[in-house]
Amino acid sequence: MSNKKYKKQLLKGLKSLAKYEHSLLTTMTNLMLQGELNDSDIHFKKGDTFTFKDNIFNYSENKTIRSMAKIRKKTLKTINQIVENNNFKDKELEFLA
Repeated sequence: MSNKKYKKQLLKGLKSLAKYEHSLLTTMTNLMLQGELNDSDIHFKKGDTFTFKDNIFNYSENKTIRSMAKIRKKTLKTINQIVENNNFKDKELEFLA
């Protein structure tokens, strides 16, 4: 595989990993909102915003959420390793911002 094709395939893989990571984050957030936060009688209205630290998922009572958090952490680590080990231009990685 040529260097250009290799780099293009790596970028395609990074985009897939980034979408997967975002999907995990969305799913974990929704599970928290429907479970633990709902049990705590916390309600949101349309347009409300909710800010939290990323490690909130690590301390969830829900084992599934904790497992997903571990997978997400590994995914982010893998993305960072791929970026660090290859010579990408900033413009090529804008989708990760």
